[in-house]
Amino acid sequence: MKLKSVVITLYIIVFSVLTLHAQGFRMRLKVPSEALKNNLINDPSIRDITVYLPPSYQTKLDKKYPVLYLLHGFTDSDSKWFGWEHHWINMNNILNTCMQDGSCKEMIVVMPNAYTTYKGSFYGNSETMGDWETFITKELVSFIDLKFRTLDQAKSRGLAGHSMGGYGTLRLAMKYPNVFTSIYVLSPSSLEEDFIPSPEHIKNMEAVHSKFDIANLSFIESINMAFSAAWASNPKKFPLYIDLAYKDGKPRPEILKKFSDNYILNMMDDYLQNLKALQTIAIDVGTKDTAIFEASKKLHKKLTAANITHTFEAYDGNHINKIPERIKTKVLPYFSKNLVFESE
Repeated sequence: MKLKSVVITLYIIVFSVLTLHAQGFRMRLKVPSEALKNNLINDPSIRDITVYLPPSYQTKLDKKYPVLYLLHGFTDSDSKWFGWEHHWINMNNILNTCMQDGSCKEMIVVMPNAYTTYKGSFYGNSETMGDWETFITKELVSFIDLKFRTLDQAKSRGLAGHSMGGYGTLRLAMKYPNVFTSIYVLSPSSLEEDFIPSPEHIKNMEAVHSKFDIANLSFIESINMAFSAAWASNPKKFPLYIDLAYKDGKPRPEILKKFSDNYILNMMDDYLQNLKALQTIAIDVGTKDTAIFEASKKLHKKLTAANITHTFEAYDGNHINKIPERIKTKVLPYFSKNLVFESE
């Protein structure tokens, strides 16, 4: 009897240790997209995505999980964010830590690779780069629901993003409120006019005559080219298929108007009812992220004026230095609270 008790005790200890240190499983998959086919710049229409499955996914085979869709920023990728290569953030480690210490509930997390020839898609619908809106809100969601044990309902889908991904989160949520019900926006870019190029930047952009030269541009030059690719496509302009917002060093008001129409603070008036339909909205930004901080305060003020329930939090930080901490302590607990974790 004593030996049996010892064996049982050891089994319990081993089981407890394994459970305590159980980790989730990340995988990188390829998703074919009809919406991204025939993009003019000829980026791949079969896109990489990273999927994180929580620790119990392999053992609780009858359990279904909510899904958090996560959008990365400009020049980033799912590979960088999920630790497939060294970067300033490692979502795989953050998720494992959070789920092991119980600070968040178990969920599936999905990040598509939105890196393009122009270094970022801005998650819109563009002839130049393809229809990213349809890819994410329809094709990707359908792919995940078919391939994994998800809770296939809007109440169990969250959307969050950082920087360009924060822009994408707002854009997709307010245009497709029937797909996601809870969103969290981290340091969103492109709420209003920003990254204004200098005369030297404009000169360098106008000197680009091959898509391969885009890789050598500075950040401000690259992001302005990406704005054109996202919002000012021109199928007649081989080989870049864009209209720059400047010609011979001078502004082109008709192109800058296309940019303006796609800034969130200008778009949102047409989508206030959709924003009201969302269950929860959270926005946070570092106070040292100066331009984005000021624009985010305007977003907060505009949502408040429209009586749209949301939370807004400013913290001591810049554009990236606190993002891993914010995701662990704010974002994941937020979705643990607001997503539905069982079928309804």
